[in-house]
Amino acid sequence: MSAQTEQESFSFQAEVVQILDLMIHSLYSNKEIFLRELISNASDAIDRLRLELLSRSELPDADGQLQIRVSYDSAARTITVADNGIGMSRQEVIENIGTIAKSGTREFLQALTGDQRKDASLIGQFGVGFYSSFVVADRVALTTRRSGLTAAEGVRWESDGRGEYTLETVEQPSRGTTIVLHLREGEDDLLNGFRLRAIIKKYSDHISLPILMPAEPAEGTRDQAGQEPPAEVPAEVPAEAPVNQASALWTRPKNELAEQDYKDFYQHVAGDFTDPLAWVHSKIEGTYDYTLLLFIPSRAPFDLWMPQAGRGIKLHIRRVFVLEDSGQLMPQYLRFIRGVIDSSDLPLNVSRELLQGSRVVDNIRSNATKKVLRLLADTAEKEPEKYAAFWKEFGAVLKEGLAEDFGNRDEIARLLRFTSTKSGSDEPDVSLADYVGRMKEGQQHIYYLLSPGPAAAKASPHLETFRKKGIEVLLLGDGEGIDNWLVASLRDFDGKRLQSVAQGSGDLSELEDEAETAAKEQASAEFAGLVGQLKAVLDGRAYDVRVSSRLTTSPACIVANEAEIDINLARRLRGSGLPSQPVLEINPQHPLLRRLNSEPADSHLAEWAHVLFDQAVLTLGARIEEPAAFVGRLNHLLVTLTGATEDPDLEQGPEHDQAPAPDPAQEP
Repeated sequence: MSAQTEQESFSFQAEVVQILDLMIHSLYSNKEIFLRELISNASDAIDRLRLELLSRSELPDADGQLQIRVSYDSAARTITVADNGIGMSRQEVIENIGTIAKSGTREFLQALTGDQRKDASLIGQFGVGFYSSFVVADRVALTTRRSGLTAAEGVRWESDGRGEYTLETVEQPSRGTTIVLHLREGEDDLLNGFRLRAIIKKYSDHISLPILMPAEPAEGTRDQAGQEPPAEVPAEVPAEAPVNQASALWTRPKNELAEQDYKDFYQHVAGDFTDPLAWVHSKIEGTYDYTLLLFIPSRAPFDLWMPQAGRGIKLHIRRVFVLEDSGQLMPQYLRFIRGVIDSSDLPLNVSRELLQGSRVVDNIRSNATKKVLRLLADTAEKEPEKYAAFWKEFGAVLKEGLAEDFGNRDEIARLLRFTSTKSGSDEPDVSLADYVGRMKEGQQHIYYLLSPGPAAAKASPHLETFRKKGIEVLLLGDGEGIDNWLVASLRDFDGKRLQSVAQGSGDLSELEDEAETAAKEQASAEFAGLVGQLKAVLDGRAYDVRVSSRLTTSPACIVANEAEIDINLARRLRGSGLPSQPVLEINPQHPLLRRLNSEPADSHLAEWAHVLFDQAVLTLGARIEEPAAFVGRLNHLLVTLTGATEDPDLEQGPEHDQAPAPDPAQEP
């Protein structure tokens, strides 16, 4: 098939047009980012070339040194960024530049805040950095040829950023991509070698590839103000010289690196414009030799909860980038970690299949995980405010580790944070160690309550007796169901078993005195008759009815039967609002229950039983199966209590017609 030579016009997708408009009109105060993004894209293209060639057992440097070149032309008012990376085919140009494809453009638009600095920081994170060219350019021309294609299959892309672009097939002698920016009016300050070098050093100094620029004729003779002196004598065409250090930062001794060096490298490797929260840099020597440079971001990436999202660890072998982690180097619950792992013991042509079951990889994964957990523990101990910021962003993800990583379960458990009945706010600030340290004398359990949210938890009747006795209860419930799995995976901590206050009999005998024990036994005996009546009425709805020792002000509550898994997990699994074995507990001190107990032949007992059960369902945060019946019973009871005459034509509750006639002996 002959190559296409004619020029064709295409329209950008709608989302791309929005991005272009943002670049042109909204990010002018952060215009330096265009060079950061183009260099980052060039670096990625070279990394992809390395991977492709290594997979074919070819040497990446066979056709010359891999590098990025930046230059400018004052007369033509252009800036050029070129690389000899993998390049693009015609179809790849259309997919990667003309459409949203997988670049994250739509997610980027949804994440915009209106703050120019924050929005500029999102560009690299969402993979739409190429469009930042239009911050400073009113026309951009891209010429590329993919590795493996012939010189006649080069592609030229050009656009003014106004909604359309052109494509044509051109002769391109070498692989790679060259981008030429035709600057807007007023951007001539960028046509300065010293200015471009400063931008490169600011944003891209730690890229491990050489970034070359033509050496300035008067370089090294700037005045104290940093200005380039006028050239009195025309200079010869200068040779190219590297601008950045072009060395792998993680291989340098830690005492040579400043805090800013780490921050700059993180921004490059993570595509994030914010500083990392913390990092660990460690060289491991022994059976296997490798270096770790791992970062904890200060904010969650947009794809944190996307199942197919990429990981943030880049595997290098002897300083050569090989592949991105897909789960072998870092566990799923630490998928937010960014950074580099450089091994000396893996072959350069390693594949994802070879990584599985590799002893080297198992050793790296184990030590990397322990290093991150130790970093988090140190941060929690020494910088609690910083750890609180981490927990807000990544706490829900870290909880997954209790089920995923049994070997580090104790370490993960110590990193957990909760709100509790003793918290001053809704922010989770209580660790399990804090809780154990505050336990009452004789207390043997760590008590918790699962609920849909903080407000529902604080209003729960299950907490009443615990508040009265001053016993702290952890309040769980993240809205995503993760806490359900947490308590299913973490049965105990520091020798203390976790116990739900909404499950089982709520036995607090370990904290009761003799008088309380005697009162509970007496109440059970006194209310045995009423309990039997309620069981009969609620047969089929309540698994059991019993006298409660956990209520002080509410008339009743529902708990899960002792043998069942935690009530909230059971509710989710069943799909209804109740556990599969709901137990109704009644408060023997409540006036309503005392009245019902004193009048066993009350003609409205059945209605009261169902109303109590449905009220308990509501306070649980569950769903009433027959809301109309509940309202009908409640209205009938209210009418009866007010002494009003009810319209005989109104339909009564189902228990009203079947209620036994009152015993005349009981009538006043």
